Amino acid sequence: MKQNLIIYLSTIVVAAVVGALTTLLALGIFTPEQNVIERDITTHNSRVDEGQASKSQARIVVPSGDYPDLSYAAEKAVKSVVFIEAKVNVTSHVDPLLELFGYYAPMEREAIASGSGVIISEDGYIVTNNHVIEEAKALRVRLYDGRAFDGKLIGRDPDTDVAVIKIEAPNLEPLSFGSSDELRLGEWVLAIGYPMELQSTITAGIVSAKARRLGAFENRSGIESFIQTDAAVNPGNSGGALVNMRGELVGINTMIKSTTGSYVGYSFAVPETIVRKVVTDLKETGTVQRAVLGISYRGIDQAFIDIYGERLNINKVGGVFVSHVFNGSAADNVGIKEGDVIISFDDIDNLTVAAFAEQISRHRPGDKVKAKIRRDNRIFDVNITLQDKHGNVPQRN
Repeated sequence: MKQNLIIYLSTIVVAAVVGALTTLLALGIFTPEQNVIERDITTHNSRVDEGQASKSQARIVVPSGDYPDLSYAAEKAVKSVVFIEAKVNVTSHVDPLLELFGYYAPMEREAIASGSGVIISEDGYIVTNNHVIEEAKALRVRLYDGRAFDGKLIGRDPDTDVAVIKIEAPNLEPLSFGSSDELRLGEWVLAIGYPMELQSTITAGIVSAKARRLGAFENRSGIESFIQTDAAVNPGNSGGALVNMRGELVGINTMIKSTTGSYVGYSFAVPETIVRKVVTDLKETGTVQRAVLGISYRGIDQAFIDIYGERLNINKVGGVFVSHVFNGSAADNVGIKEGDVIISFDDIDNLTVAAFAEQISRHRPGDKVKAKIRRDNRIFDVNITLQDKHGNVPQRN
């Protein structure tokens, strides 16, 4: 009888403990020790709780409903993005009235082109796309709060499609630069601009690719190393901001790849690394101080290997093949030769053509960079002093 009473009381105690734990778990007051990864969207770091099990036994638990909150970035950045109107002259093919008399002289008229821009300093400097302001006779900038000011062109760079204008206005809210180098594939970003003249439109997407080359520039000197995202961008977004989850400027939205002329899935931005360098040069001198290595080159991909690999003894994808070295150039001065393969440049490995062009575009004439060269299955290091387009190395104080 006594033994049965003890068993009965023990059962009641166990049931009470289980019931209490179940209630606490349901209320979220008690959480059993487990390997929980907490994601900090403002620092992009992951942290594993102390006391976790070994990695071989770890079970990652992501709390339900843990979605990215983009409101901080949106509210921080939206006030820094502006609407730009550019007055341009366009040429009509014919004046209909004169056509009646057999006269086909072209006729000019004034039109308004529009795009977006980003305030980057309290004293009124704004970065945008070159194609937004390229043919402008006059510029008008409208701010987020509705104020409007005349804009002055500071400088533009067709090779990167970046331009800088300036307004004289008080109480501006500039957007600080982030790092496009630190962007990761799959990371959330926001595109902010004035598409179709819709004020302060914000769209979200992820980084789909980096160092993307499209062949979009007609001139051979165009520098392409785009950030590709699936944030919706439409006509009018050009020159607007691509921002990370900290609300920092990591790119300038530039173009879409589309069969219709409107957004169908992918948009492209000039990365902050290129934008920041171009902006600094244009503000200081009005022109871009572009460094030159002095070679013709092409990327080593599978198509290159299929055609030239056996003859050139190249069987590995990656790197930049040197097809020509100009006499007296920076490359020539350190002994780089035709047929060499640049496998690392400025501490960047696994080079593609786009990444290589981006690295050079960051530098000014006179900068010193390191490179690794592969020649006849030998690898050696070179230290290069970059030149300007005339083959000169400027003297620095």
